[in-house]
Amino acid sequence: MPVSPKTTDLQPKAVLPANDRAENAAVYVHWPFCEKKCPYCDFNSHVREKVDQASWQKAMLREIDTFAAHFPNLKAKSIFFGGGTPSLMPPETTALIIERIQSHWGGDAWIEITLEANPSSVEAARFYDYAQAGVNRVSVGVQSFKDQSLKFLGRLHNAHEATKALEVARNNFDRVSFDLIYALPEQSLQEWQTELQHALGFSPSHLSLYQLTIEEGTAFYHQFNRGKFSLPDEELAATLFETTQLMTENAGLPAYETSNHAKPGEQSAHNLAYWRGEPYVGIGPGAHGRLPGASVGAAYGHQQIKRPENWLAAVEAFGCGLEKLEEIDRDERAVEAIMMGLRLREGICLPTFRDRFGLSAKEFLDNDAVSDLNTEGYLLETQDRLTVTAKGAPLLNFLLPKIII
Repeated sequence: MPVSPKTTDLQPKAVLPANDRAENAAVYVHWPFCEKKCPYCDFNSHVREKVDQASWQKAMLREIDTFAAHFPNLKAKSIFFGGGTPSLMPPETTALIIERIQSHWGGDAWIEITLEANPSSVEAARFYDYAQAGVNRVSVGVQSFKDQSLKFLGRLHNAHEATKALEVARNNFDRVSFDLIYALPEQSLQEWQTELQHALGFSPSHLSLYQLTIEEGTAFYHQFNRGKFSLPDEELAATLFETTQLMTENAGLPAYETSNHAKPGEQSAHNLAYWRGEPYVGIGPGAHGRLPGASVGAAYGHQQIKRPENWLAAVEAFGCGLEKLEEIDRDERAVEAIMMGLRLREGICLPTFRDRFGLSAKEFLDNDAVSDLNTEGYLLETQDRLTVTAKGAPLLNFLLPKIII
Protein backbone atom coordinates (compact mmCIF):
# COMPACT_ATOMS: atom_id res chain seq x y z
CA MET A 1 0.00 0.00 0.00
CA PRO A 2 1.53 3.36 -1.02
CA VAL A 3 2.40 5.62 1.88
CA SER A 4 0.78 9.07 1.82
CA PRO A 5 3.38 11.84 1.63
CA LYS A 6 3.75 14.56 4.21
CA THR A 7 2.57 17.95 3.04
CA THR A 8 5.82 19.47 4.31
CA ASP A 9 7.67 17.30 1.80
CA LEU A 10 5.64 18.71 -1.08
CA GLN A 11 6.48 22.39 -0.96
CA PRO A 12 6.41 23.58 -4.58
CA LYS A 13 9.81 23.44 -6.27
CA ALA A 14 8.61 25.96 -8.86
CA VAL A 15 5.94 28.61 -9.17
CA LEU A 16 3.46 28.56 -12.01
CA PRO A 17 3.95 31.71 -14.12
CA ALA A 18 1.17 33.93 -15.40
CA ASN A 19 0.51 35.01 -18.96
CA ASP A 20 -2.66 36.56 -20.34
CA ARG A 21 -1.72 36.08 -24.00
CA ALA A 22 -4.57 34.73 -26.09
CA GLU A 23 -3.46 31.55 -27.86
CA ASN A 24 -4.97 28.27 -28.97
CA ALA A 25 -3.77 25.33 -26.87
CA ALA A 26 -4.28 21.59 -26.67
CA VAL A 27 -5.19 20.26 -23.22
CA TYR A 28 -3.89 16.88 -22.04
CA VAL A 29 -5.39 15.14 -18.98
CA HIS A 30 -3.41 12.24 -17.49
CA TRP A 31 -5.18 9.44 -15.60
CA PRO A 32 -2.29 7.44 -14.08
CA PHE A 33 -3.97 4.20 -13.07
CA CYS A 34 -3.96 0.82 -14.84
CA GLU A 35 -5.17 -2.65 -13.97
CA LYS A 36 -1.75 -4.00 -14.94
CA LYS A 37 1.58 -2.51 -15.98
CA CYS A 38 2.44 -3.65 -19.51
CA PRO A 39 6.05 -4.86 -19.86
CA TYR A 40 6.83 -2.48 -22.76
CA CYS A 41 5.29 0.63 -21.14
CA ASP A 42 7.45 3.49 -19.89
CA PHE A 43 4.53 5.89 -19.38
CA ASN A 44 3.62 7.22 -15.95
CA SER A 45 1.20 4.42 -15.09
CA HIS A 46 0.55 2.77 -11.74
CA VAL A 47 -1.45 -0.14 -10.36
CA ARG A 48 -3.49 0.58 -7.22
CA GLU A 49 -5.96 -1.69 -5.44
CA LYS A 50 -8.23 1.23 -4.61
CA VAL A 51 -8.60 4.79 -5.90
CA ASP A 52 -10.46 7.49 -3.97
CA GLN A 53 -12.49 8.66 -6.93
CA ALA A 54 -14.03 11.65 -5.16
CA SER A 55 -10.61 13.01 -4.16
CA TRP A 56 -9.22 12.50 -7.65
CA GLN A 57 -12.16 14.19 -9.29
CA LYS A 58 -11.82 17.20 -6.99
CA ALA A 59 -8.05 17.42 -7.53
CA MET A 60 -8.28 17.25 -11.32
CA LEU A 61 -10.81 20.07 -11.36
CA ARG A 62 -8.76 22.15 -8.95
CA GLU A 63 -5.58 21.86 -10.99
CA ILE A 64 -7.48 22.97 -14.10
CA ASP A 65 -8.74 25.99 -12.13
CA THR A 66 -5.19 26.86 -11.08
CA PHE A 67 -3.81 26.73 -14.60
CA ALA A 68 -6.74 28.76 -15.87
CA ALA A 69 -6.13 31.44 -13.23
CA HIS A 70 -2.57 31.86 -14.51
CA PHE A 71 -3.37 31.49 -18.22
CA PRO A 72 -6.90 32.86 -18.51
CA ASN A 73 -6.96 33.62 -22.23
CA LEU A 74 -6.04 30.27 -23.71
CA LYS A 75 -8.53 28.76 -26.13
CA ALA A 76 -8.86 24.97 -25.98
CA LYS A 77 -8.46 23.48 -29.44
CA SER A 78 -8.56 19.85 -28.26
CA ILE A 79 -8.82 17.73 -25.11
CA PHE A 80 -7.06 14.38 -24.78
CA PHE A 81 -7.50 11.91 -21.91
CA GLY A 82 -4.39 9.70 -21.77
CA GLY A 83 -2.73 7.45 -19.27
CA GLY A 84 -2.48 5.06 -17.69
CA THR A 85 -5.92 3.87 -18.61
CA PRO A 86 -8.41 6.76 -18.69
CA SER A 87 -11.25 4.38 -19.54
CA LEU A 88 -11.00 3.39 -15.87
CA MET A 89 -12.00 6.94 -14.94
CA PRO A 90 -15.67 7.31 -13.96
CA PRO A 91 -17.58 8.86 -16.89
CA GLU A 92 -19.05 11.47 -14.56
CA THR A 93 -15.51 12.65 -13.75
CA THR A 94 -14.75 12.83 -17.46
CA ALA A 95 -17.86 14.94 -18.01
CA LEU A 96 -16.97 17.36 -15.22
CA ILE A 97 -13.39 17.76 -16.49
CA ILE A 98 -14.61 18.53 -20.01
CA GLU A 99 -17.13 21.01 -18.64
CA ARG A 100 -14.52 22.72 -16.45
CA ILE A 101 -11.97 23.04 -19.28
CA GLN A 102 -14.57 24.49 -21.61
CA SER A 103 -15.87 26.87 -18.94
CA HIS A 104 -12.39 28.39 -18.62
CA TRP A 105 -10.97 27.96 -22.10
CA GLY A 106 -14.07 27.46 -24.21
CA GLY A 107 -13.15 27.36 -27.84
CA ASP A 108 -15.23 26.46 -30.84
CA ALA A 109 -18.59 24.79 -30.35
CA TRP A 110 -17.03 21.53 -31.55
CA ILE A 111 -13.54 20.51 -30.61
CA GLU A 112 -11.87 17.12 -30.73
CA ILE A 113 -12.16 15.32 -27.37
CA THR A 114 -10.31 11.99 -27.32
CA LEU A 115 -10.22 9.26 -24.70
CA GLU A 116 -7.77 6.35 -24.74
CA ALA A 117 -9.41 3.04 -23.89
CA ASN A 118 -8.53 -0.60 -23.44
CA PRO A 119 -10.61 -3.26 -25.23
CA SER A 120 -11.80 -5.12 -22.13
CA SER A 121 -15.55 -5.77 -22.03
CA VAL A 122 -15.89 -3.80 -18.78
CA GLU A 123 -14.36 -0.68 -20.30
CA ALA A 124 -16.14 -1.04 -23.64
CA ALA A 125 -19.44 -1.15 -21.77
CA ARG A 126 -18.74 2.44 -20.67
CA PHE A 127 -18.32 3.80 -24.20
CA TYR A 128 -21.91 5.07 -24.34
CA ASP A 129 -21.43 6.92 -21.06
CA TYR A 130 -18.20 8.53 -22.28
CA ALA A 131 -19.95 9.68 -25.44
CA GLN A 132 -22.69 11.22 -23.31
CA ALA A 133 -19.99 12.89 -21.21
CA GLY A 134 -18.73 14.74 -24.28
CA VAL A 135 -16.01 12.47 -25.67
CA ASN A 136 -16.29 12.44 -29.48
CA ARG A 137 -13.23 10.39 -30.41
CA VAL A 138 -11.89 7.18 -28.90
CA SER A 139 -8.46 5.59 -29.30
CA VAL A 140 -8.52 1.87 -28.52
CA GLY A 141 -5.34 0.12 -27.42
CA VAL A 142 -5.82 -3.06 -29.44
CA GLN A 143 -2.04 -3.66 -29.93
CA SER A 144 -2.58 -6.97 -31.73
CA PHE A 145 -5.26 -9.25 -33.19
CA LYS A 146 -3.27 -12.36 -32.25
CA ASP A 147 -3.75 -13.93 -28.83
CA GLN A 148 -0.14 -15.12 -28.68
CA SER A 149 1.16 -11.60 -29.32
CA LEU A 150 -1.24 -10.11 -26.78
CA LYS A 151 0.03 -12.55 -24.18
CA PHE A 152 3.63 -11.61 -24.94
CA LEU A 153 2.75 -7.91 -24.68
CA GLY A 154 1.16 -8.48 -21.28
CA ARG A 155 -2.30 -7.33 -22.34
CA LEU A 156 -5.36 -8.35 -20.35
CA HIS A 157 -7.69 -8.67 -23.35
CA ASN A 158 -7.79 -11.25 -26.15
CA ALA A 159 -8.32 -10.86 -29.88
CA HIS A 160 -12.07 -11.52 -29.66
CA GLU A 161 -12.49 -8.81 -27.03
CA ALA A 162 -10.52 -6.40 -29.22
CA THR A 163 -12.86 -7.02 -32.13
CA LYS A 164 -15.96 -6.60 -29.98
CA ALA A 165 -14.60 -3.40 -28.45
CA LEU A 166 -14.07 -1.88 -31.89
CA GLU A 167 -17.66 -2.75 -32.81
CA VAL A 168 -18.95 -1.08 -29.63
CA ALA A 169 -16.73 1.93 -30.26
CA ARG A 170 -18.05 2.40 -33.79
CA ASN A 171 -21.61 2.25 -32.47
CA ASN A 172 -20.92 5.10 -30.05
CA PHE A 173 -18.36 7.37 -31.71
CA ASP A 174 -18.09 8.83 -35.19
CA ARG A 175 -14.30 8.88 -34.88
CA VAL A 176 -12.49 5.70 -33.82
CA SER A 177 -8.74 5.08 -33.84
CA PHE A 178 -6.82 2.05 -32.66
CA ASP A 179 -3.20 1.12 -32.00
CA LEU A 180 -1.15 -1.86 -33.14
CA ILE A 181 2.41 -2.84 -32.25
CA TYR A 182 4.53 -4.70 -34.82
CA ALA A 183 8.13 -5.80 -35.37
CA LEU A 184 7.62 -8.29 -32.55
CA PRO A 185 10.03 -11.15 -31.80
CA GLU A 186 9.91 -13.81 -34.54
CA GLN A 187 7.23 -11.89 -36.45
CA SER A 188 7.63 -12.45 -40.18
CA LEU A 189 6.77 -10.01 -42.93
CA GLN A 190 3.91 -12.23 -44.08
CA GLU A 191 2.47 -12.45 -40.56
CA TRP A 192 2.46 -8.66 -40.22
CA GLN A 193 0.96 -8.20 -43.68
CA THR A 194 -1.87 -10.57 -42.75
CA GLU A 195 -2.53 -8.82 -39.45
CA LEU A 196 -2.41 -5.34 -40.93
CA GLN A 197 -4.75 -6.39 -43.73
CA HIS A 198 -7.14 -7.69 -41.07
CA ALA A 199 -6.93 -4.35 -39.27
CA LEU A 200 -7.63 -2.43 -42.47
CA GLY A 201 -10.69 -4.62 -42.93
CA PHE A 202 -12.35 -2.66 -40.11
CA SER A 203 -12.24 0.42 -42.38
CA PRO A 204 -10.66 2.58 -39.69
CA SER A 205 -10.36 6.32 -40.17
CA HIS A 206 -7.17 6.49 -38.09
CA LEU A 207 -4.46 3.97 -37.14
CA SER A 208 -1.40 4.31 -34.91
CA LEU A 209 1.17 1.68 -35.88
CA TYR A 210 4.29 1.41 -33.73
CA GLN A 211 7.33 -0.79 -34.00
CA LEU A 212 8.14 -2.36 -30.65
CA THR A 213 10.91 -0.42 -28.94
CA ILE A 214 12.72 -1.39 -25.76
CA GLU A 215 12.58 1.46 -23.26
CA GLU A 216 14.93 1.64 -20.29
CA GLY A 217 13.28 0.88 -16.97
CA THR A 218 10.58 -1.39 -18.40
CA ALA A 219 10.21 -5.12 -17.78
CA PHE A 220 11.05 -5.74 -21.44
CA TYR A 221 14.30 -3.80 -21.04
CA HIS A 222 15.56 -6.27 -18.45
CA GLN A 223 14.25 -9.32 -20.33
CA PHE A 224 15.79 -8.16 -23.60
CA ASN A 225 19.17 -7.54 -21.98
CA ARG A 226 19.07 -11.04 -20.46
CA GLY A 227 18.49 -12.51 -23.91
CA LYS A 228 14.93 -13.65 -23.23
CA PHE A 229 13.87 -12.49 -26.69
CA SER A 230 15.25 -10.65 -29.71
CA LEU A 231 13.82 -8.14 -32.16
CA PRO A 232 13.84 -8.21 -35.97
CA ASP A 233 17.14 -7.13 -37.49
CA GLU A 234 17.48 -3.72 -39.12
CA GLU A 235 16.79 -5.00 -42.62
CA LEU A 236 13.56 -6.74 -41.66
CA ALA A 237 12.47 -3.80 -39.48
CA ALA A 238 12.96 -1.46 -42.45
CA THR A 239 10.99 -3.79 -44.72
CA LEU A 240 8.17 -3.99 -42.17
CA PHE A 241 8.07 -0.19 -42.01
CA GLU A 242 8.06 0.23 -45.79
CA THR A 243 5.34 -2.40 -46.18
CA THR A 244 3.24 -0.65 -43.55
CA GLN A 245 3.51 2.65 -45.42
CA LEU A 246 2.56 1.05 -48.73
CA MET A 247 -0.41 -0.93 -47.41
CA THR A 248 -1.92 1.98 -45.49
CA GLU A 249 -1.37 4.34 -48.42
CA ASN A 250 -3.16 1.92 -50.77
CA ALA A 251 -6.02 1.62 -48.25
CA GLY A 252 -6.52 5.39 -48.18
CA LEU A 253 -4.82 5.92 -44.80
CA PRO A 254 -1.48 7.52 -45.67
CA ALA A 255 1.00 8.30 -42.92
CA TYR A 256 0.61 11.91 -41.84
CA GLU A 257 3.24 11.35 -39.12
CA THR A 258 5.93 8.71 -38.77
CA SER A 259 3.66 6.21 -36.98
CA ASN A 260 0.18 7.66 -37.52
CA HIS A 261 -2.10 7.08 -40.49
CA ALA A 262 -5.45 8.63 -41.32
CA LYS A 263 -8.03 9.24 -43.96
CA PRO A 264 -8.06 12.85 -45.20
CA GLY A 265 -9.52 15.08 -42.48
CA GLU A 266 -9.25 12.39 -39.78
CA GLN A 267 -5.83 13.30 -38.41
CA SER A 268 -5.63 13.75 -34.64
CA ALA A 269 -5.94 17.50 -34.05
CA HIS A 270 -4.49 17.07 -30.56
CA ASN A 271 -1.33 15.29 -31.64
CA LEU A 272 -0.88 17.68 -34.54
CA ALA A 273 -0.62 20.46 -31.96
CA TYR A 274 2.43 18.71 -30.46
CA TRP A 275 4.10 18.09 -33.80
CA ARG A 276 3.42 21.60 -35.06
CA GLY A 277 5.00 23.12 -31.97
CA GLU A 278 1.81 24.71 -30.67
CA PRO A 279 1.09 25.37 -26.96
CA TYR A 280 -0.36 22.63 -24.79
CA VAL A 281 -1.29 22.23 -21.14
CA GLY A 282 -0.72 19.08 -19.08
CA ILE A 283 -3.08 18.22 -16.23
CA GLY A 284 -2.52 15.30 -13.82
CA PRO A 285 0.42 13.25 -12.51
CA GLY A 286 3.48 13.36 -14.74
CA ALA A 287 1.75 15.44 -17.41
CA HIS A 288 3.89 18.05 -19.11
CA GLY A 289 3.22 21.00 -21.36
CA ARG A 290 4.48 23.96 -23.31
CA LEU A 291 2.79 27.16 -22.18
CA PRO A 292 3.03 30.58 -23.85
CA GLY A 293 6.24 32.32 -22.80
CA ALA A 294 6.98 35.89 -21.86
CA SER A 295 8.30 36.79 -25.33
CA VAL A 296 7.54 35.84 -28.93
CA GLY A 297 8.50 32.25 -29.71
CA ALA A 298 9.45 31.40 -26.12
CA ALA A 299 7.61 28.97 -23.86
CA TYR A 300 7.34 27.74 -20.31
CA GLY A 301 7.92 23.99 -20.11
CA HIS A 302 6.17 22.39 -17.16
CA GLN A 303 5.99 18.89 -15.70
CA GLN A 304 3.69 17.70 -12.94
CA ILE A 305 4.67 15.41 -10.05
CA LYS A 306 4.73 11.80 -11.27
CA ARG A 307 3.80 9.74 -8.22
CA PRO A 308 0.00 9.81 -7.93
CA GLU A 309 -0.16 10.13 -4.14
CA ASN A 310 2.35 13.00 -4.14
CA TRP A 311 0.57 14.81 -6.96
CA LEU A 312 -2.77 14.46 -5.16
CA ALA A 313 -1.38 15.77 -1.87
CA ALA A 314 0.30 18.72 -3.61
CA VAL A 315 -2.91 19.72 -5.40
CA GLU A 316 -4.91 19.44 -2.19
CA ALA A 317 -2.36 21.63 -0.39
CA PHE A 318 -1.37 24.13 -3.07
CA GLY A 319 -3.84 23.83 -5.95
CA CYS A 320 -1.29 22.46 -8.41
CA GLY A 321 1.07 19.48 -8.57
CA LEU A 322 3.86 21.34 -10.33
CA GLU A 323 7.21 19.51 -10.19
CA LYS A 324 9.38 21.33 -12.74
CA LEU A 325 9.21 24.57 -14.66
CA GLU A 326 11.75 25.81 -17.17
CA GLU A 327 11.90 28.80 -19.45
CA ILE A 328 12.49 27.66 -23.02
CA ASP A 329 13.89 30.47 -25.11
CA ARG A 330 12.91 31.14 -28.69
CA ASP A 331 15.88 29.36 -30.22
CA GLU A 332 15.41 26.16 -28.22
CA ARG A 333 11.69 26.15 -28.92
CA ALA A 334 12.37 26.69 -32.63
CA VAL A 335 14.70 23.68 -32.75
CA GLU A 336 12.01 21.61 -30.98
CA ALA A 337 9.52 22.70 -33.64
CA ILE A 338 11.88 21.63 -36.44
CA MET A 339 12.53 18.22 -34.88
CA MET A 340 8.83 17.56 -34.31
CA GLY A 341 7.61 19.15 -37.53
CA LEU A 342 9.77 16.96 -39.73
CA ARG A 343 7.94 13.92 -38.35
CA LEU A 344 4.90 15.14 -40.27
CA ARG A 345 4.28 14.41 -43.92
CA GLU A 346 3.30 18.07 -44.32
CA GLY A 347 6.69 19.02 -42.87
CA ILE A 348 7.41 22.56 -41.76
CA CYS A 349 5.51 25.49 -43.22
CA LEU A 350 8.30 28.07 -43.49
CA PRO A 351 6.12 31.24 -43.45
CA THR A 352 4.25 29.98 -40.36
CA PHE A 353 7.56 29.17 -38.70
CA ARG A 354 8.79 32.72 -39.31
CA ASP A 355 5.56 34.19 -37.94
CA ARG A 356 5.84 32.10 -34.78
CA PHE A 357 9.51 32.58 -34.01
CA GLY A 358 10.41 35.79 -35.80
CA LEU A 359 13.25 34.07 -37.67
CA SER A 360 13.57 31.86 -40.70
CA ALA A 361 13.98 28.13 -40.10
CA LYS A 362 17.17 28.42 -42.14
CA GLU A 363 18.76 30.23 -39.18
CA PHE A 364 18.71 26.92 -37.29
CA LEU A 365 19.76 24.61 -40.12
CA ASP A 366 22.97 23.61 -41.83
CA ASN A 367 21.75 24.71 -45.23
CA ASP A 368 24.54 22.96 -47.12
CA ALA A 369 23.50 19.67 -45.48
CA VAL A 370 19.86 20.38 -46.29
CA SER A 371 20.79 21.04 -49.93
CA ASP A 372 22.80 17.83 -50.15
CA LEU A 373 20.00 15.73 -48.62
CA ASN A 374 17.52 17.41 -50.94
CA THR A 375 19.67 16.41 -53.93
CA GLU A 376 20.00 12.86 -52.58
CA GLY A 377 16.21 12.54 -52.20
CA TYR A 378 15.96 12.42 -48.41
CA LEU A 379 14.51 15.91 -47.96
CA LEU A 380 12.33 18.09 -50.16
CA GLU A 381 12.87 21.83 -49.88
CA THR A 382 10.57 24.30 -51.62
CA GLN A 383 10.06 28.03 -51.21
CA ASP A 384 7.37 27.54 -48.55
CA ARG A 385 8.00 24.12 -47.02
CA LEU A 386 10.62 21.66 -45.80
CA THR A 387 9.63 18.00 -45.67
CA VAL A 388 11.17 14.57 -45.28
CA THR A 389 10.57 12.30 -48.27
CA ALA A 390 9.36 8.71 -48.13
CA LYS A 391 13.00 7.70 -48.64
CA GLY A 392 14.13 9.82 -45.71
CA ALA A 393 11.31 9.06 -43.25
CA PRO A 394 12.76 5.79 -41.89
CA LEU A 395 16.10 7.57 -41.35
CA LEU A 396 14.78 10.70 -39.67
CA ASN A 397 16.68 10.14 -36.41
CA PHE A 398 19.92 9.98 -38.41
CA LEU A 399 19.08 13.00 -40.57
CA LEU A 400 18.20 15.44 -37.79
CA PRO A 401 21.72 15.71 -36.29
CA LYS A 402 23.08 16.38 -39.77
CA ILE A 403 20.84 19.35 -40.49
CA ILE A 404 20.23 21.06 -37.15
CA ILE A 405 22.96 23.48 -36.07
